[in-house]
Amino acid sequence: MKEISIKDLARIINAEPAGDAGDSVVGVSTDSRTVKPADCFFGIAGDSFDGHNYVKEAFAKGAVCAVVSKDVEGGPILKVDDTIKALGDFARHYRRQAGYKVVAITGSVGKTTTRQITYHVLSRHYRVSQAKKNFNNQIGLPLTLLDADEETQIVVAELGTNSPGEIAYLTRIALPDVAVITSVCSAHLEGFGGLQTIIEEKLSISEGLQPDGVFIINGDFDQLVSACKAKGGETARFYTFGKSDGCDYQARNITNTGFGSSFTIDGTQVYLPLVGPGNVDNALAAWAICSQFGLSVHDFAQAVKTQPPVSMRAELLQIGTLIVLNDCYNANPASIRNALDILINLDSTGKRRLVFICGDMAELGRQTERLHAELGPSIAGAGVQLLMTVGKYAKITAEAAKTSADYDLQTKCFDDTLSACNNLKDSIKDYDIILVKGSRTAKLEMAVERLKQLFS
Repeated sequence: MKEISIKDLARIINAEPAGDAGDSVVGVSTDSRTVKPADCFFGIAGDSFDGHNYVKEAFAKGAVCAVVSKDVEGGPILKVDDTIKALGDFARHYRRQAGYKVVAITGSVGKTTTRQITYHVLSRHYRVSQAKKNFNNQIGLPLTLLDADEETQIVVAELGTNSPGEIAYLTRIALPDVAVITSVCSAHLEGFGGLQTIIEEKLSISEGLQPDGVFIINGDFDQLVSACKAKGGETARFYTFGKSDGCDYQARNITNTGFGSSFTIDGTQVYLPLVGPGNVDNALAAWAICSQFGLSVHDFAQAVKTQPPVSMRAELLQIGTLIVLNDCYNANPASIRNALDILINLDSTGKRRLVFICGDMAELGRQTERLHAELGPSIAGAGVQLLMTVGKYAKITAEAAKTSADYDLQTKCFDDTLSACNNLKDSIKDYDIILVKGSRTAKLEMAVERLKQLFS
């Protein structure tokens, strides 16, 4: 982060400074455990913690000031009404002054993989900074923008949402030069209720676009394209990527294998070493972004063939004799069906057993039970032979899969992940091919780690 005086920071966030405000800030932290010398510490209250309780610890580690909304001891103290809003206000100001370009990516699925492909390719030509982990909310996005140093030319950020209005708030902080919607599907329905509301939320990313900004959407989603055309304003000027005829950025001659995909873009052969048809979409989105920064399709193809796997997102692991598709970062109906498509292609011999360790899908609201039941036929259609479920809703999926299967589909249902892990030794066999997928609430990475212990 570029250095800024405490006095200037106080002015930007409309704070009441108390104590000696003569120093300068060179970084920002919301976690007292990671505070570095000359940082500004923002005291943020969460569901299970309150940063105000750690202000003293932050100063002990070298913080030069703290932004708070409660009375605390120490100094200098910058008091505001809302520390999260103050963090956003600071990030917006910093983004305007820093001079870098911003790529903002949202979507029901594919945000992180698109972001990482974009970062991997652009980094060969520019100084690029990207979001850490899944820094995509009202705290994570500002930290991403503020983390960029003076040499940064492009910041690649994610914008996530659980309820209406969040994307509009975040995009007005990011002020993107390029805004992208990777996909729209049934995710976070608890906060939205239906697909049309989700589409409207994703489209609001265009509200923060710079005057000469570029808006890019997935052209394979007809409802998204129609809504974009109907909305007008900034969304009236947009580009599309996808596999459909008429998309501005289109993949042709697609071949999916167990370990990657090959396709052509404008006649140029591209190899993507990430499994699954969904990652072709993510790569196309990344190509649409990279083209805005002057890269040729040849530049893109040369870079993307060395793309490393994305942790816990369709990550292919060889664990002893097992093949494990570690896709346990999150889950919704569309992403699970994508993962099942990958699973089918992993068995080139047709002789290995397919296993699915399936966790609950979270935040689906009143449609939770129906959507879990609707997954059953997809699992049976994929030829899964052993289905191990974790959670009360995934049990509904198991019952529906068992009913749909016209073969002997074995199911084992567990209330929690630890119980499932304790059963892996008796359930998993050498040479199994295993998909592990569920929402973050299931923490199915525990199962992946147990498989490593048992079979490595």
